[in-house]
Amino acid sequence: MQKYIDMDLASSTMVTAGWILILCYAAIILYFVIRGAGQTKELDDYALGSMMFSPTAVGLSLAASITSAATFIINPGFVALYGFSGVIALGLALPLATLGSLILFTKGFRSYGANVKALSMADWIRKKYDSRRFGIFFGFLSLLLITFIVLICVGLTKVLSSTLNLPELYVLTGIIIFIFGYMMYGGANSMVYTNTIQAVLMVIVAFILLGSGYEHFSNGISGFLDKLNAIDPKLTQLTNDSSFLFRDYFEIFVAPFIVGIAIVCQPHILTKSLLLNNEKDVNRYLLVGIAAQFLFFLVVIAGLYARISFADLSVNGEALPMDGIISAYVVKEFTVAVALIIVLGLISAGISTLESLIQSLSTSITNDIIGPLGGSSLFERELWGLPAKLVCNRVVIVAMAIVAAILSWQQLMNPKLSVGIFAQNGVYAYFSAAFVPILMGMFFRDVPKSAPIWASVTAVIVHFTVYYGQIRVPFSEADGENPGVAAALAIISAVAVGFSIYATKNRGLTLRSEKTESAVAQ
Repeated sequence: MQKYIDMDLASSTMVTAGWILILCYAAIILYFVIRGAGQTKELDDYALGSMMFSPTAVGLSLAASITSAATFIINPGFVALYGFSGVIALGLALPLATLGSLILFTKGFRSYGANVKALSMADWIRKKYDSRRFGIFFGFLSLLLITFIVLICVGLTKVLSSTLNLPELYVLTGIIIFIFGYMMYGGANSMVYTNTIQAVLMVIVAFILLGSGYEHFSNGISGFLDKLNAIDPKLTQLTNDSSFLFRDYFEIFVAPFIVGIAIVCQPHILTKSLLLNNEKDVNRYLLVGIAAQFLFFLVVIAGLYARISFADLSVNGEALPMDGIISAYVVKEFTVAVALIIVLGLISAGISTLESLIQSLSTSITNDIIGPLGGSSLFERELWGLPAKLVCNRVVIVAMAIVAAILSWQQLMNPKLSVGIFAQNGVYAYFSAAFVPILMGMFFRDVPKSAPIWASVTAVIVHFTVYYGQIRVPFSEADGENPGVAAALAIISAVAVGFSIYATKNRGLTLRSEKTESAVAQ
């Protein structure tokens, strides 16, 4: 079992200033939560908001929601370990596909979702395909997103425990109680504003982190590469055979690109467009969101700077866990004032996505699982003066908090290299299953229900079979140990199955139509 490593990197001055800054930050968040809670009267308000939001604010909220502790804390750790191969996969292939897919999917999803007043991804799918069972299936499938919540809780714990010199258990407990506690009340009405503030902080921190390694370029790019080569020549290679994530071109180009196309099919991403007031706001929303998001994706480069600072990946003789590399880098390399600004940006990256996940997942559990299975009369009454549906949603959040706390502590104690692997396995399975139903629902007509249903089932089966069976990709070093490879194969399989059924069914309809026309003519 991995023990808590007390590195005490933060000075007493940083600890004191850190407490003051974090308490002020918490107070600001609570202000917006209390303000938003007053406007939250029912679950629709919690999920979609009841206030008028600027497309710029929603765009920044989108960027903050996509950017999580993975982007600012966990992924740079992968880059610190494995070098340029990680930069290509996580900072180039994945972002290009993700941002392109976001443009492609947003308008169609928002147009239909706004018309039918969809509260969640599962609700959108249920109404699009007029299938109660398919909606419930996706409601249960959304439970996989708890792995993403765990990733963020672990990332936030690493940052705050390093800043405040506190044991990780105390920090994790405080994070769970505070964030899940206030998310029981604010919902979308407060989240857009808190996300906007968080996104602005993240922009500032992204520039600071990207510029923090300027001294390593005093002898040009070649001088920078020489420093990395002196540590480990594999850090400057396009592929890294010592990693099970970036061994060949399939793993650094193909798999991340396929995953990037489908990654936007998560409830806390696409449903953000439903907060816009009208269609004309979509372009500005996308422009702001994509510009900010592209900057955030580049932060993985800071992992290379961190590796130069911690060449042997240890502090005071203790090995640095991968998920703690960036936190240690910030505390070591920056003055107290700058380090605290960065800490605020790092926790903003985590909290912004965590808020969105709690909001979207609790809404889906309440609306898409408990509601349909509990019967139509379940939510027709009031409890303690509030709609039963809203009360149920708050109980769900409490249950999610307990599960997240247990799984997060397990990942802090016994990670498989990184909590990022644990999260990818769950999240990738979810959006692999969601990709074909959303794609067909937006761009194709006369889609038989069987096509998206079997595509989703295929995606889930293939993903977990490839991952746990560690099945190898033909003509490649890649295998299912890498969740990105498992997801890529799952997406390809789902597309093949879904569109084969679609083509077969529609061909059958066409032939029957032609026979009918021929008979009438005779």
